[in-house]
Amino acid sequence: MKPALILASSSSSRQTLMRNAGLEFTAQAADIDERLIEAPLQEAGSTPDQTALELAKAKALAVSALHPTAIVIGCDQTMSLGPRIYHKPKDMAEAAQHLLSLSGKTHRLNSAAVIAQNGQVLWQTVAHANLSVRQLSEDFVATHLERVGDKALTSVGAYQLEGEGIQLFTSIDGDYFTILGLPLLPLLEVLRKFGVINV
Repeated sequence: MKPALILASSSSSRQTLMRNAGLEFTAQAADIDERLIEAPLQEAGSTPDQTALELAKAKALAVSALHPTAIVIGCDQTMSLGPRIYHKPKDMAEAAQHLLSLSGKTHRLNSAAVIAQNGQVLWQTVAHANLSVRQLSEDFVATHLERVGDKALTSVGAYQLEGEGIQLFTSIDGDYFTILGLPLLPLLEVLRKFGVINV
C-alpha cells in the first residue's frame, strides 16, 4: 500500500504543479513562524540556499509530526542578489525599491524541497534559476507597478513572470518549476524511488 502524500504548503501554484503532474496528495500548511526560524540563520551568516533548505525542512518536519506514516513534502524558496535575501515588499514604495535594486543585475531563485517521514528527513535538494533584469528607469518602474497593482506585493521580487513581469528580463536560466518554487523533476524522481508514484 502506498503511503499518503502530503504537501506541507498552502501555495496554490505548488499545488497546481503537483496536480498537473498527476500526483494524488493532500495539502496542509505547516504551523511555523518562518521569520522566527530565519532570523538566527541570518545572524549566523546562512546562505540563501541554506535558509531555503532549513525553512523547507521545518515545514516538512512540522507536518510529519502530525502524520508520521505519510510522505511529507516541505518547500521553500528564497530570492537572492549576492548574500541579500529579499522578502515580499510591504508596500508599493518598497516594491519599487526592490525592482530598482535588481535593475541591470542577475538575481537567483533558490527553490528547496525536503521529504520527511516519521519525523526524519529522507531527502533534500535545492534547485536554482538565474534571472537577468534589464536596465530599468524609475519612470518605467512607476508605470509598471501602477499597471500591475497589488499583485506586486504578493511575490518576493515584486514581479510575476507569468504576467507583465516578463517585461523586466533579458534572460532566464532555469526551469519553469524551479522558478515557481517547486523543483518538480528531481522530486518526481525520488517519489518514484519511494514507491509513491508508479515507475
